Amino acid sequence: MKTNNKKRGCKSALDQRLSIKELIFSTVLWIAIPMLVQAQETSTFSPSPVRIGIAAGANFNFYRGSTQMLNPNFTAPVAFNYADGVGFFIAPLIEYVHPTSGLGVALQVGFDGRQSAFNEEITPCNCPAGLTTKLNYVTVEPTLRVAPFASNFYLFGGPRMAFNVDKSFTYKLGKNPAFPDQAPTPDVKGDLSDVTPTLVSMQVGAGYDIPLSAAEHPMQAFLSPFVSFQPYFGQKPRSVETWNITTLRVGAALKFGHGTRNPSSTTTITSPLPATENVVAVADPQIQFFVNSPKNIPVERRVRETFPLRNYVFFDLGSTEIPDRYMLIRKDQVKDFKEDQLEVFTPKTLDGRSARGMAVYYNLLNILGDRMGKNPGSAITLVGSSEKGPEDARMMAESVQRYLADVFNINNSRIGIEGRSKPSIPSEQPGGTLELELLRAGDRRVSIVSTSPALLMEFQTGPEVFLKPVEYTAVQEAPYDSYVTFYVMGGNEALNSWSMDIKDDNNRVQSFGPYTRENVSLPGKTILGTRPSGHFNVTMTGKTKTGKTVTKESAVDIALWTPPTNEEGMRFSVIYEFNESKAISIYEKYLNDVVIPRIPQNGMVIIHGHTDIIGDDAYNQKLSMARANNVKSILESGLLRAGRNDVKFQTSGSGEDESLSPFANKYPEERFYNRTVIIDIIPRN
Repeated sequence: MKTNNKKRGCKSALDQRLSIKELIFSTVLWIAIPMLVQAQETSTFSPSPVRIGIAAGANFNFYRGSTQMLNPNFTAPVAFNYADGVGFFIAPLIEYVHPTSGLGVALQVGFDGRQSAFNEEITPCNCPAGLTTKLNYVTVEPTLRVAPFASNFYLFGGPRMAFNVDKSFTYKLGKNPAFPDQAPTPDVKGDLSDVTPTLVSMQVGAGYDIPLSAAEHPMQAFLSPFVSFQPYFGQKPRSVETWNITTLRVGAALKFGHGTRNPSSTTTITSPLPATENVVAVADPQIQFFVNSPKNIPVERRVRETFPLRNYVFFDLGSTEIPDRYMLIRKDQVKDFKEDQLEVFTPKTLDGRSARGMAVYYNLLNILGDRMGKNPGSAITLVGSSEKGPEDARMMAESVQRYLADVFNINNSRIGIEGRSKPSIPSEQPGGTLELELLRAGDRRVSIVSTSPALLMEFQTGPEVFLKPVEYTAVQEAPYDSYVTFYVMGGNEALNSWSMDIKDDNNRVQSFGPYTRENVSLPGKTILGTRPSGHFNVTMTGKTKTGKTVTKESAVDIALWTPPTNEEGMRFSVIYEFNESKAISIYEKYLNDVVIPRIPQNGMVIIHGHTDIIGDDAYNQKLSMARANNVKSILESGLLRAGRNDVKFQTSGSGEDESLSPFANKYPEERFYNRTVIIDIIPRN
């Protein structure tokens, strides 16, 4: 039955994609044909700039994601994943169109139907189950319109605000084919829970004004067929589960206005017009700019971090001695060493915003020696790799062996030595040409290899595995859910780059950028400074790919607050190999068996992807987002298998942005740790 369901789901998705293409194609033809055959005639009256009327049409609704828990009183035995439906739309409208430029604005307020019928699913009792929902809204839709071809054809776009007025559902359970005489199960009817009362989204579309009245008549009527596309951004109808909606609206508006007499309609032209150049009007790029700021930004939050312990010791070029940035202790200090109290053993050269994490890493050899001393049956192999060859690599490994033996009294028989020219997982790849010096610095290292479970991260076996992580509690000064996010929707297609000027109510201006991605997150404290709160006006200036300058403005209020003292989050990290966006299989098991059980009911999981500085900025931005989505996919699948849909996710990627990187990028170990996804688990109070 699973196979049939999958086939049916795939076929449905394909049919829906074809339906969208067919609808768009046919509607565009419907709108474009009158434009192509438009007659060149002189009207007695100019078009009315102000028009009122009514718009009606059909909403073709395409739901994706999944839903199963319909309300606290009823959860379906299976999850429903795909739905489509047609809803009715009707709204009075008012419109203003500038007589010469074709620019205009419009407002329509009306009824918006978002009905849906989900694909039939087979329950564990082999009965077909169906679900229909009726989500209806009162919608408020202001739009900006532009006529790019100096004709009756126009493009429009703008925000959409929808207020829910109906949220009912009907669940039907059919008969088991094996028991045809079984009494039918009554339908379950009710209202969906956790329905978002107000949705804020957007739409873009196109239309064509067809005059219905005679050219010599002052009273004017227009029939305007239109099509609009309303993507899933902001259209998640419920605050739980993953259900979202994309809508294609097809309809027509009937509009009325009063024209003014055109003076040129009484003029007779007796001489030929002088030749003029053809001027083509170019529409401005369709770009939306808006800012999202949390209502309250925590000043700090306590977090219990599980910090991964990378099993590499990196050596400086030209040296086989352990670099002095690693914390090397004396033999008489071993008795006082504790891996959960590393503040006493912090390298003098350590600096930067992530000192706590690097203090753990730079005590790698001390943590290893302490663990080996407490577990006499454990053993390791030190695999050196050097661009100068195996002999130089062995000398690097011997430096580590000598330290463990002299300081921690680890017998040399428990420490194997090996030398090679390249590590088993090299950063420098054949054919690579960019930033080879940084890549080669990362390959000059000693890898700590072991098969002793007492030394290794949970579930790890084999070569190149991480050592057991270190747990500690710290203050998280800038949690990711406190960041203010700036969105430039459509920027990837229209802009080469964009920058921001942020002005506070004292007219102090801060400048940020330039950026090439569509959204950027900044810590609230970066903008506020020492102020507890403030109102800010943000001006976005973008350079289009055609050389034009586009300016957009938005406003935002930012406020700081101190969180409850009993709030403590948890943090985990996933480390990726160079240029990889898929977690190694052992991390997938770690996420399922260690991380997921620690996510509390109704918790929030914030996933943030990063890269090092090697490579192209735009490529690294996509890579960091792919890494974050990889972790989210693993966690979502694991939660679904556990029957949980109570967790909310926030996912973002910062690429190589050094203002947001977990660590600096000066040393290879910092770059290795920056190839990461950080997972913050926040309890819901």
